[in-house]
Amino acid sequence: MMANEKTLSRRESLLAGAALAFAAAAGAPGRTAFAAEAGERFGPQAPLNPGQRLLLKGGTIISMDRRAGDLVRGDVLIEGTKISSVAPNIEAAGAQVIDAADMILVPGLIDCHRHSWEGQLRRINPNAPTLADYSNATHLSFATHYRPQDMYVGGIITALGCIDAGITCVIDNSHNARSAAHSDAAVEALADSGIRAVHASGAPQAGNWDHQWPQDLARLQKKYFNSGDQLVTLRMFSPPDRGNWEFARRLGLHITTEFQGPQQAALLDPLWGEKLVGPDNTFNHCGALPERTWQILRQSGANIDVCPRSDAQYALGEGVSAYQHALDHGMKPGFSVDNETSYSSDMFAEMRTAFFLQRAMLQNRRFAGEQNVPKPVNVRDVLECATVNGAVCAGLAGKIGTISPGAEADILMIRADDINLYPSNNALGTVVQAADRSNVDTVIIGGRIRKQGGRIIGLDMEKLKRQVDESRRYLFAAVNYRENLFADQLPKLF
Repeated sequence: MMANEKTLSRRESLLAGAALAFAAAAGAPGRTAFAAEAGERFGPQAPLNPGQRLLLKGGTIISMDRRAGDLVRGDVLIEGTKISSVAPNIEAAGAQVIDAADMILVPGLIDCHRHSWEGQLRRINPNAPTLADYSNATHLSFATHYRPQDMYVGGIITALGCIDAGITCVIDNSHNARSAAHSDAAVEALADSGIRAVHASGAPQAGNWDHQWPQDLARLQKKYFNSGDQLVTLRMFSPPDRGNWEFARRLGLHITTEFQGPQQAALLDPLWGEKLVGPDNTFNHCGALPERTWQILRQSGANIDVCPRSDAQYALGEGVSAYQHALDHGMKPGFSVDNETSYSSDMFAEMRTAFFLQRAMLQNRRFAGEQNVPKPVNVRDVLECATVNGAVCAGLAGKIGTISPGAEADILMIRADDINLYPSNNALGTVVQAADRSNVDTVIIGGRIRKQGGRIIGLDMEKLKRQVDESRRYLFAAVNYRENLFADQLPKLF
């Protein structure tokens, strides 16, 4: 190490990073009143210094890039927003050095499908056995009463929870765009959190709304999305619909679709025939699809993400995710959490669920006497779904998903010397099979430190709790729901 490098301890780095505050878009013109107030309370975020240099020193690096390779002990140099070098030993005069000893460095995790607006409804319905039960707790009840500030609160607590859990990018499936103000608040929550996000704007499924969607996407695009380099980008969230999809393409937007079962599969056939299905489509779930539909997805170059916990929780399709179906058709899916109304914001859990369900299904097929059963996945395969494949689903392939020179610096640092992980005899196994959010020491998004020393930078949890509690009280009163912390089942709320 050169003598004029400045080495910061983890504590010193945390304090230095604390000067970088919470609200990435606090100064943006035309912000909704609630979001402007919230951003002001959390503090405006200064632009990232393009001359900033961060040197992550001495960590175990899982790059997920064959060219960069993996390093038992190595360094990562970040200049501005991007990774400039990955090597066994890097000397960088004047860089801020972050001690990565006893850390495992992996690309930031990518959640391909999350309904962020539901954040204040976390675990309200943990035993929900069907999709109808999920809808009872969301679209048909609370959702119909959401104000713009409730969209903001749900979005920001979801985004911060993602960062805390090592998720650096999320595709926000925002299907509660009741008015232009609701959409503005949802976008501003993502921007204020500092996460990388794809805001997939979608129409509500029940209740009264302004019917300003999808045409409002043009306004959103003009107001907030004037650069392809910003952390938050825009796309459409829509079922298979010719008019909607044609409109999205006129705006140059990608499209995300909830997609499940033969009925929806039938809607795709005419769109495929009209060349409206392609690499700018991402399909969620993809359970119980006929073979013809899998062929369309594969031939079109469309992207899919599977939902290991959601499909099992709500008995969707075959009751297990379409992970193996995707592999059987030569497709590499991303993973997604879907929602938090029943379970946690945790891609570690999604990886493990996918790993064990795939192996369980294959062994069950062998036990039943089937021949030529596919191979079981390994931990690298699963981590690829949560990083590289997620970047493809987000339309950000080559930009994020790897630790490699030229990529955006979205990096997760995991403490491998924590009591639940030490000793780390296999780095990939430690990350996929054992780590959880408590082991996430540092999260870097676009070169900016958002979590360090196990704490989110700039977060005043008490202020956030007051926002969330006010929103919950309002929503509970709106549907006449009396909170029951030990309920087996949520009552019918509509």
